[in-house]
Amino acid sequence: MHRGGKLEVRSTVPVRDADDLSLAYTPGVARVCTAIADQPELVSEYTWVSNVVAVVSDGTAVLGLGDIGPAAAMPVMEGKALLFKEFGNVDAVPICLDCTDVDALVETVVRLAPSFGGVNLEDISAPRCFEVENRLRGLLDIPVFHDDQHGTAIVVLAALRNAARLTGRSLSDLRAVVAGAGASGVAVTRILLNAGIGDIAVSDSKGMIYQGREGLNPYKEALARDTNRGGHTGSTEEALAGADVFIGLSGSTISERAVATMAADSIVFALSNPTPEVLPDVARRHARVVATGRSDFPNQINNVLAFPGVFRGALDVRASTITENMKVAAADALAAVVGDDLSADYVIPSPFDRRVAPAVVAAVADQARLDGVARA
Repeated sequence: MHRGGKLEVRSTVPVRDADDLSLAYTPGVARVCTAIADQPELVSEYTWVSNVVAVVSDGTAVLGLGDIGPAAAMPVMEGKALLFKEFGNVDAVPICLDCTDVDALVETVVRLAPSFGGVNLEDISAPRCFEVENRLRGLLDIPVFHDDQHGTAIVVLAALRNAARLTGRSLSDLRAVVAGAGASGVAVTRILLNAGIGDIAVSDSKGMIYQGREGLNPYKEALARDTNRGGHTGSTEEALAGADVFIGLSGSTISERAVATMAADSIVFALSNPTPEVLPDVARRHARVVATGRSDFPNQINNVLAFPGVFRGALDVRASTITENMKVAAADALAAVVGDDLSADYVIPSPFDRRVAPAVVAAVADQARLDGVARA
């Protein structure tokens, strides 16, 4: 499957004779160039920019493989571009950069940006990824989206809304524990706070994150201020006692004993790949709903449910950015696809459900208009 790559470029207009050539290239193309020079916004109408996303990585946090460098990251970025096309009809170009310095990454993407309608950051290690995204969002007037953060967060919120509904609760009734304070852990926590979760606490490799803990970077200090109202200071497993929700994004392990101490009708999202924090058959002995990041178990939390539709919706209305409200709207639309078919083994739809992308596209586009970031 991978030999020779997974992508190619195809023309959208015929070049059958000299007349076609003179229109597609010189001299006919000069008229279009002049029009865009006079009205730069016409680039979205007369070039591919309005339908193409840059998939950018430095290869420092690739899947479960870690820092393997830009060349080794290319098969993953090609795959991401393939998913953009197959699931959102968005053209995407994989770009693996041979630099890891934050300033260099930001400067390079800014210089590339005129060729694209959006930027999908991928597999950039934390905490650098937060600064790269934040700075690019401030410098560019096109959507910038770090999928490791926000794609995961959108799908987790959708699945958790449905898991709560299945158990007769709302998000505000739930106390959650998130294992992992990297890119996805921070983003999941933020979107759940924004959506109104009752309480949420986050752990890293040293235990629970709380105010006053020494050695926290600025992003973890912010988490400490905004989370953990219960004041948990021990291990992840200790914090799970009486908790309603566990969300694993850390690559660590959780014992069956710890799952057994959770509240009745508990919800376990063990999302580390390829090995979940706790195996689903073990978690199901105690939890009402179990999800993983794997395709061979029910309730797969898969980013492909989110990012193609999010970008398609943003591109369709020429959004200048992707707002927090647009992410929540995407999650709500995704959750609604499940509808009355909700069950313990079906709190999130399959990526191959043809209803998913149109629902997310429409929700994101509508919310962009409501948020005042749509330009079409």
